[in-house]
Amino acid sequence: MPELPEVEVTRRSIDLPLRGARVQAVHLGKPLRWPLGCPPGSLVGQYLGAVLRRGKYLWLPLHERASAGLTGSTQGLLLHLGMSGALELRTPTVPPGGDLALARHEHFRLDTDRGSLRLLDPRRFGAVVWSPGLAAEPAAGLLAGLGLEPDDPALTEARFHAELQRRRAPIKTVLLQGEVIVGAGNIYACEALFQAGIDPRCSAARIGPVRARRLLHALRHTLAQAVELGGTTLRDFHDARGVHGAYQEQVAVYGRAGLPCVRCGTRLRRLQQAQRTTVYCPRCQRR
Repeated sequence: MPELPEVEVTRRSIDLPLRGARVQAVHLGKPLRWPLGCPPGSLVGQYLGAVLRRGKYLWLPLHERASAGLTGSTQGLLLHLGMSGALELRTPTVPPGGDLALARHEHFRLDTDRGSLRLLDPRRFGAVVWSPGLAAEPAAGLLAGLGLEPDDPALTEARFHAELQRRRAPIKTVLLQGEVIVGAGNIYACEALFQAGIDPRCSAARIGPVRARRLLHALRHTLAQAVELGGTTLRDFHDARGVHGAYQEQVAVYGRAGLPCVRCGTRLRRLQQAQRTTVYCPRCQRR
């Protein structure tokens, strides 16, 4: 599923092209996880502001006037790509003389004077929800349980360690929950734990301040590198312009079970944690 780097890469690919664009039409396909929450026609004539990201959610602010400014608190659309969703930005928006029919697996389309933003999701776990603001429902409730962003200055080494001390679950599971730090999905949690030399089965509460600092740095490095490389394309991920990611070419453990460790040559092992596959080196990663 798209993780934080893939969502951030997607955000960057639609932000500037759509900033200030005027909504011309909204089309809905088969129902997604949650209803849109407003009449599609009520969005026509609104202007898009700067696209933001919170965890794996994208926020598309909408303004009534182009001169109202493109930042600040306002109504908007909260998007989630689900397990297999992707956004595509295409131009021209519609052919001369009529609407462009929704494609297969296309469940939401926002036609603007700068292009057509389409959400395609074969499994329909994605979502597009209107909210009167980020601090108002339903957006506030959907974002309430998220931890701090990896680059948030409030996420100090001391705070990260203190949060881990409060949790007895395996560290890999804690990272996947996203309550301490957002964005460390399955791929990047495996890679960061390998970089930090920590066994994924180790209780979070057993990780001392030195190893916690090492893990935080590994998480930040891994996620930043993945964003720089355009995310990970295992099957069909691409940004809104159709560009695939390249981080999969850099992985040290994810997807390499049974192969030799890139550091010590030990055969990598695989196990299941929180219904996700974990790959680790039994020699380099210690409890």
